Amino acid sequence: MSSAGIGLEDGFISKSLAFTNSLVYQPPFRMTKTAHLVLADGAIFKGESFGFEGETVGEVVFNTSITGYQEILTDPSYCQQIVTLTYPMIGNYGVHSEDAESEKIQAAGLLIKEYCPTPSNWRATQTLADYLIANKIVGVHQLPTREIVRHIRDKGAMPGILTTRDETLESLKKRATSLPTMDNRELVSKVTCAEPYTVAPNGSQKEFSVVAFDFGIKQNIVRELAKRGCEVTVVPSQTKPADVLKMKPNGIVFSNGPGDPAACLDLIENIRSLIGPLPILGICLGHQLLSLALGAKTFKLKFGHRGGNQPVKDLKSGKVLITSQNHGFAVDSRSLPKEMIITQINLNDQTVEAFEHKKYPILSVQYHPEAAPGPNDAKNYFDQWMALLRSQ
Repeated sequence: MSSAGIGLEDGFISKSLAFTNSLVYQPPFRMTKTAHLVLADGAIFKGESFGFEGETVGEVVFNTSITGYQEILTDPSYCQQIVTLTYPMIGNYGVHSEDAESEKIQAAGLLIKEYCPTPSNWRATQTLADYLIANKIVGVHQLPTREIVRHIRDKGAMPGILTTRDETLESLKKRATSLPTMDNRELVSKVTCAEPYTVAPNGSQKEFSVVAFDFGIKQNIVRELAKRGCEVTVVPSQTKPADVLKMKPNGIVFSNGPGDPAACLDLIENIRSLIGPLPILGICLGHQLLSLALGAKTFKLKFGHRGGNQPVKDLKSGKVLITSQNHGFAVDSRSLPKEMIITQINLNDQTVEAFEHKKYPILSVQYHPEAAPGPNDAKNYFDQWMALLRSQ
């Protein structure tokens, strides 16, 4: 078949095929150095480096998503966490800048079973290995990921050291035992934006102005709001309530983010002072902080909810949604004031997935309605938010 027959005269097709060919015909992938994961309880797992060579520490967690490794890595909620992916082969579709949920990789490290060095994807602009190296993120494969996940499920999420450096295992075990846990860790300040920025409505006329607090916001939250006619002003986490009110927004969003919500005392106070007539949307950490501001309590889950297959039941309709989730803490259902009404629960462990308020215009969810990655079952929650804005 001639080149014209396959459309090589088209610029973007030529570019994509050139990238694919450069990957197919590159020298065979070579594993670099032996790597070790050492957990705080002394468990040791051996693998091979395929990313940046060095050392990193963080809470070791797992995510059950089948796709979306780039979105997972760039989700600020993974700050200071080493992510284990349960899907057996990772890297087969490369990476693309448009798929990032923040400006850089936020996870502390990546653990996988098998790395694919030759992605097959016309959109790809980089391999996963190169992406990790460019961001100086340690990535390790040839690990017994099923064993790691079972260990975390049995013992709970815990800190660990991931390293390619030459050091005795006894020395690594000793250092791992002294690593801090995620309890009482305030991490929002490490991921929030430095200055406010505004995103215009996407292809539609502006209907509302919304202020979104950046506690570690995923960009797909902003995109979903902009898609529905919202002009979104994203502000740093410590922005004073008075400054927000001066902007005269139609509504306020409290975003996802990392760390222990109970450690964010200043943020809780700021949220408390903003609760009132303005419609509020809480997502993930924002949901937890909003609950704390209203008088509820939070607690740490044994190994968290991370993946795109979490079943959530809506108590009003009886409908079950399959949701994308990423959190290690949850709202204590026994602590909710009577004005907070649970509207959705997790079918695996009955934890609080959503609530509404009897007095205030609030919608709040523990999962990620914006997905990225994950199923789209819950995206209509943004439509419910728009209906709430229109009702005020």
